[in-house]
Amino acid sequence: MSEIEHVRGDATTPLGRGAEAIARVPDDIGGTGEGRNAVTVHDHGGGHVTEQDIDVLVLGGAGVDTIVYVPELPLPYRDSYPIDSGIRTRAGQTGDFTALGLAALGLTVHHLDLLGDDPEGDLVRAFHRDHGIALTAVPQPAGTKRAVNLVGPDGRRLSLYDTSRSRPGDRLPENTVRALAARARHAHVCITPPCADLLPLLRETGVTVSTDLHDWDGVNPYHEPFAFGADIVFLSAAALDDPETVMRDIAGRGRARLVVATAGAEGALLLADGELTRVPAVAPPAPVVDSNGAGDAFAAAFLHGLLDGEPPERCARRGTVAGAHACTVPATEAAALTREELLARETAAGPAPSIP
Repeated sequence: MSEIEHVRGDATTPLGRGAEAIARVPDDIGGTGEGRNAVTVHDHGGGHVTEQDIDVLVLGGAGVDTIVYVPELPLPYRDSYPIDSGIRTRAGQTGDFTALGLAALGLTVHHLDLLGDDPEGDLVRAFHRDHGIALTAVPQPAGTKRAVNLVGPDGRRLSLYDTSRSRPGDRLPENTVRALAARARHAHVCITPPCADLLPLLRETGVTVSTDLHDWDGVNPYHEPFAFGADIVFLSAAALDDPETVMRDIAGRGRARLVVATAGAEGALLLADGELTRVPAVAPPAPVVDSNGAGDAFAAAFLHGLLDGEPPERCARRGTVAGAHACTVPATEAAALTREELLARETAAGPAPSIP
């Protein structure tokens, strides 16, 4: 394959006229040979291409996880453990689940990342096809990103990331990124390689940008381009002794106008216009079984509210509703809230008190 193709259902047809800007395969994505330079677009949910027909462009974070439910965390050393619930490999890393959450809420989503020509890549492609999410896949000779998630009885997670599935020279094609960003209202950038290099390019296009730093400790320099290069920054407070200081540092040193730190059962902290507000947690609608994807669900619901024109406090409230729901869904399943469900649960939970 030597050009981008538009794949819908079982039929393969050329991309529509509106996508001519990304119908040329750039020469700057590295490697040699037709297979390396072939970029495939899988559009499973849309019709014709028009200007700004993408609500959110998600960059990076496509991969597979192997889920193992363990009797406790940390797991004491033993020669072996029987895993009665099974050990399951499924598509869905941070970019995949953020895209899923956004799409379930009724937004038009396009996902761009590197994928291997391997069984794991096939799982990711099938995930997007099954959920009607458009996917642009850039070939990755090192293979599709993968991880092993150990999940304890209380839903806590320990993730083991396979960093061998990336290479120092990996890049996403700039022409493709520019063309997709020109069609998007917003871009959400995952912290997986090679997305840090895309932040200056996205700023040039004028699209607003969000990112999720996950459990950043406030020190690791890897996260800094994301923390200081995005307009909206999500992170977990799990590794932070003083979340407020880190949040204010992000806003002070970078571009962020909104910084949100999720804190599990304690809710979330929102920094907007220099004011820090605590948003209480929402009670989960069922027993907590798995925290996988809770942060992605929070970010998706927050962005949905923001694109709907809601104030940041209400966006954060919706985030807590979606995050609580995600904790009740096993990581082996993909069951994001719809817009109707989100709004109904937000109403049932009542207005969030504003607590400085």
